[in-house]
Amino acid sequence: MTNPLTKGLPPIHPGEILREDVLPALGRPKTEIARLLGISRQTLYDILNEKQPVTAQMALRIGKMCGNGPNIWLNMQKRYDLRMAEAEIGDKLDAIPVLQAA
Repeated sequence: MTNPLTKGLPPIHPGEILREDVLPALGRPKTEIARLLGISRQTLYDILNEKQPVTAQMALRIGKMCGNGPNIWLNMQKRYDLRMAEAEIGDKLDAIPVLQAA
């Protein structure tokens, strides 16, 4: 399940991509970004600080604003969630057998 190229690296929350790459490239204040997205500043800050996930509705908003669609944002969140879950229960997963249909 883990990509060997990213093994050992911490999972990247989509909020980190927004905070470190997207918003600086846009060159707009966070207050304006929140207004353009139609969300509160607190909601934006919670996503940027990785305290909230990028939901389907948020992915639609961010994807529209950035012009890259919602799927990239949902896929980033999905990969993040799976990596976090795997880190949390990975040992328990090893104990679950793979069953084959008869």
